Amino acid sequence: MAYDAVVLVSFGGPERPEDVMPFLQNVTRGRGVPPERLAEVAEHYQHFGGVSPINQQNRELIAAIRADFAANGIDLPVYWGNRNWHPMLADTVTQMRDDGVTNALAFVTSAYGGYSSCRQYQEDIAAARAAVGPDAPVIEKLRQFWDHPGFVEPHVDAVRAALGQLDPARRDTTRLVFTAHSVPTSMAASAGPHGGRYEAQLRETAALVAAAAAPDLPYDLVWQSRSGPPQVPWLEPDVNDHLAVLAEKGVTGVVVSPIGFVSDHLEVVWDLDTEARDTARRLGLDFARAATPGVDPRFVAMVRELVLERTDPDGARLRRRLGELPLWDICPTVCCVPARRP
Repeated sequence: MAYDAVVLVSFGGPERPEDVMPFLQNVTRGRGVPPERLAEVAEHYQHFGGVSPINQQNRELIAAIRADFAANGIDLPVYWGNRNWHPMLADTVTQMRDDGVTNALAFVTSAYGGYSSCRQYQEDIAAARAAVGPDAPVIEKLRQFWDHPGFVEPHVDAVRAALGQLDPARRDTTRLVFTAHSVPTSMAASAGPHGGRYEAQLRETAALVAAAAAPDLPYDLVWQSRSGPPQVPWLEPDVNDHLAVLAEKGVTGVVVSPIGFVSDHLEVVWDLDTEARDTARRLGLDFARAATPGVDPRFVAMVRELVLERTDPDGARLRRRLGELPLWDICPTVCCVPARRP
């Protein structure tokens, strides 16, 4: 199939204080999140003036992708649509249709499989196309990229840089702590031919980053940013609880690396830079937070490579990856649907 556009699909975030609660209501609609939890999360955003960093980070990423495309002879326009806040994906698909786009590729700002990190974005794309109507462009999601060198290598360098902030004399009691967004355990074990991959892929990424950045240090994969009702089981342990356990075991310093994320958005700058850092300070732990890929040139080039995998006649030959878990280009519609929605 010939493609005539790329659309970056992301989570979205508020850009002024009055956007915060409507945005959170979009995010949590139908999930039974208590109002008091929404109010608590709203305060996190208000701490930063009611502005999430994610939209500006996406603008910067899109600008970098466009420049990379132009420098490498890829003549495809790059659009942008969000799941939960403006620019909303349905509005973007409308614009694509009006611009004459017929077949597009979607780059989703999530590296992993699973319901909320992959399948839900596919549902968002389908819903946006349905809202536009029968003349909406066909949109195919690019593959997951948890083990692509363009994603892994920036994390490796970020962990090395963060380790440089800690006392080398205490390296023997330093630990790497990799984090990702927690999800309900029913989602983590979601059904389908490629279901249940979220945690496995994260563990592979953690192993790849740790082996390259600091093979002499022990590491853990833990979770952050839980937002669901308390009676629903989610992946554990939480990063703050885990820091307390490490302190009890004699660990003196941690490098926290948010491998579940591609940029330093609010769940990084609040849950890690604010809450987890405060926890570490209270426990007497030295704390350094590793950066996310953001607009690292290797990450930007990865987007081009993923596009070429689909558009180049030798696309399969161009595929680069570091891991060994199964990989596929297109997910079936029954993939990663939770057995029971929480």
